[in-house]
Amino acid sequence: MDTALPITIAAVAILVFVSLLVTIMGRKGRSSEGNSSAPRQKNRATIIRDCTKKLAHNPQNVQALEPLAELYYSEHLWDKAYPLYETLLGLSARHTEINIGETNLRLGVCLVKLGKAQESINSLLTALKVKPESYEANFYLGQAMYKTGDYEKAIPLMKKSLTINPETQGIYQPIGMACYKAHKFKEATQYLRRALDENPEDKEALFALADAMQECGFGDKALKIFMHLRPDPKFGAQSSLSAGIIHTKMQQLENAAQDFEIGLKLPDVPQETYLELNYRLAACYFRINKIALGLDCLNKIQAVVPVYKDVNQLIARYKELNSNSNLQVYLTSGTSDFVALCRNLVKIFHKNSFVKIVDVAVITDSIEILCEVENAKWEDKELFRFYRNSGSIGELYIRDFHAKIRDTKCDKGYCITSGSFSEEARKFIDGRPIDLIEKAQLMKYLKLIS
Repeated sequence: MDTALPITIAAVAILVFVSLLVTIMGRKGRSSEGNSSAPRQKNRATIIRDCTKKLAHNPQNVQALEPLAELYYSEHLWDKAYPLYETLLGLSARHTEINIGETNLRLGVCLVKLGKAQESINSLLTALKVKPESYEANFYLGQAMYKTGDYEKAIPLMKKSLTINPETQGIYQPIGMACYKAHKFKEATQYLRRALDENPEDKEALFALADAMQECGFGDKALKIFMHLRPDPKFGAQSSLSAGIIHTKMQQLENAAQDFEIGLKLPDVPQETYLELNYRLAACYFRINKIALGLDCLNKIQAVVPVYKDVNQLIARYKELNSNSNLQVYLTSGTSDFVALCRNLVKIFHKNSFVKIVDVAVITDSIEILCEVENAKWEDKELFRFYRNSGSIGELYIRDFHAKIRDTKCDKGYCITSGSFSEEARKFIDGRPIDLIEKAQLMKYLKLIS
């Protein structure tokens, strides 16, 4: 008992001492952490002060230029580092202590960062010759080539930088974009997917991925991305255009029109995209018989570029259609409505006679109606052929029609078109029981139908 008490007291005293020691050391550690930036700030200020003083006496003082340039470079102050490295490069012929490869590399990097890609290429090429396995030399020379539009040279350089340092973040996006710009679409999709894994918010990479997928034949997958990007202020207009084109190919004209409309509502749409959106939207409206809306789109185009594509011809054509509903049906309606209109036209041709329609045949490029006509003075068996195209019908078509008249033992034939007939076709009907009805005469008959 007598010996146990002193031992216990000694143990407690040791524990108290250790705990006090830990507390004091902790406070010192925190104090040193709080002041850790002070030496760095002091060191930076010292470097700038000392180097500036030396350069004031001698602007070509290499011992002052190098540490000051390195300081600015490490702080990404490219505009300050650039003139210093340019001066060092100019002095390198007389000062062998200057590292040519490193100086060229850093000068080139500064130029790329300052948006002077073309000017950076010579320095970066020199740096690459000195250090072919340098990550920075390969990457920034690739960046310079990309920014000057030389994508074929940019791709292998940036790929090599990835090989040198596979763990680098942010390298997949520039490689993917270079492949995309070089029209290597399949390869681009691989890198762009990796880029989006790193940064899902990269809209430029997302748009390029969708466009590359469309070029590779995956339009359905690309469509989802384009539709997602439609509201984007930068890529929305082009995405709306691309989505509308895909929907048009899928014959989903209402969806296509909606895509184009969304694109046109965005602010600051580039002129070329604005014109194309209106042009394709007009085509959609015409196909779904919204002619007035389509004409409004064409008028907007004409107000910006009076001779854009075939806008003037389309305006003339659809103005005429808009003023004549029967002509709209003749040129743009479905087969059943077109057949019904042609049956009425046959009856208009013989208003004062009894017309019995015997047969209606829908052919690839036309409709044929076989009928019997009776009145108080005569009877005829007649064949009508209606063409919907607005071009010129040639002699071969009329020869074929004449053969059909003979085969069906008809007394007469009428060939009607919303376009015109060639001179050879008109000569062929001389002495033959065929009448050719061109657009101007067709319009007169269409106006007689209520």
